[in-house]
Amino acid sequence: MLPDSLDCPATVPPSLLTRRGAVRLLALSSASLLAGTQSSDAFWDFFASLGGTPSGTLERLHIPLEWKGILGSRLPAYADYLQKARLKHFTVRQVIEPHIHKRGRVQNTLPPRAMWANLRSTLKVIDALADRLDVDVDRCVSAYRSPAYNARCRGAKRNSYHTRNNAIDIVFPCSPGKVAAMARAMRASGLYKGGVGRYSGFTHVDTRGKNVDW
Repeated sequence: MLPDSLDCPATVPPSLLTRRGAVRLLALSSASLLAGTQSSDAFWDFFASLGGTPSGTLERLHIPLEWKGILGSRLPAYADYLQKARLKHFTVRQVIEPHIHKRGRVQNTLPPRAMWANLRSTLKVIDALADRLDVDVDRCVSAYRSPAYNARCRGAKRNSYHTRNNAIDIVFPCSPGKVAAMARAMRASGLYKGGVGRYSGFTHVDTRGKNVDW
């Protein structure tokens, strides 16, 4: 499995840190260490609101601006993080698109900031898979699924690796059987350890650290 590393956030311009803003920033960062994911997300939302995200990220990656209205202020930062994987055979937009989906009244979301790095190894495996198949990714069916959204997905397990931001359901312009066979061959050669699931219209790949097939 390929190693991942967290990228350091850009420095906030001093002019944007008013005394009140600085106090709130310190309070949120301290709270995130004590209270976990929810407070950590609040910290990153506040950071993004101060301009800590590179400008023009969504336009540069051809991500519709209206998606930010659906997914929130962390979208540009997550998109910027994903592009650092330097994917060759599919786009950041393709990875993010499943997050805007709804099932009934339940809207999917971006993964919590603490889970962002979980997807990097799976992205690298799928990019290598595309290399071996000599095709580009056609569509990303599913990536991260919030627990509430996952509960609405037929047949999804409660502890699905999608809820850990470690799995992707992917479509290539070739049969899922061929994709699954290649993914398993790569795994057998020691390139990664994870799950491979063959479905009628797509292939599931994750990097859970142990080998599972279905």
